[in-house]
Amino acid sequence: MPDAKSDTKSGLILLERTDAIARVTLNRPERLNAFNLAMWERLGEIMAELNKDDGLRCVLLSGAGGKAFGAGADIAEFSRVRASAAQAQAYGQVVDRALEGIEHSPHAVVVAIQGPCMGGGLELALLGDLRICGEGAKFGIPIKRIGHCLPYSGLHALVELAGRATALEILLEGRVFGAAEALAKGLVTRVVADDQVMVEADATAERIASGAPLAMRWHKRFVQRVLDPKPLGEAELAEPFKACDSEDYKEGIRAFLAKETPVFRGR
Repeated sequence: MPDAKSDTKSGLILLERTDAIARVTLNRPERLNAFNLAMWERLGEIMAELNKDDGLRCVLLSGAGGKAFGAGADIAEFSRVRASAAQAQAYGQVVDRALEGIEHSPHAVVVAIQGPCMGGGLELALLGDLRICGEGAKFGIPIKRIGHCLPYSGLHALVELAGRATALEILLEGRVFGAAEALAKGLVTRVVADDQVMVEADATAERIASGAPLAMRWHKRFVQRVLDPKPLGEAELAEPFKACDSEDYKEGIRAFLAKETPVFRGR
């Protein structure tokens, strides 16, 4: 039987762990999972916990209720927690911890997007490794409407995925657009029928979790490194071949030749 356990400490973010997959759910469905400060704080705590867990192979991030991934920030609390530049910067540090937890996670992060994925919700989704959305999903960062700027922590992922021109189009126009356009802009990985989002996201997480975890973690790090314009040194160029000294590599070769399913142990 799978070893499953749940953590609903604050109720704002749900965590369910089954075998090598952690399912993290944004849980304010009555507000279309709009983020408040406490939600960002809890997400940062959970990701810090998960990122230390070498037994994990994939994190699946979704929104509760099936109607929205995340409708952005809860502007209703801004007059209390973001009423000045100083407050906004302090708020941003909390957000950054959560975003960095997603971006720098050693585990693969799959994001399942249903309905609105706006503002801070889109910032968060863009930092995942794969984004699977429904045909009815909606995207945008309409912060021009409240006279706010997208912080660098969210901006770099948008520019990296969509490019300068498209990033400026999204920010300057503040337009809401659909799944097909998001796919064309490079913001999502895959579009499926609305009722198949979680089915496909779960299947994707299972496929990832079945692979060799060391190789997956190396690939995440190497992909990030090739985006750095600094020339690769000799030690870095040799690093991918170290996989061939791992027990997982030997198991993969053995299982392939024996026409068996490999059992990877992350060593």
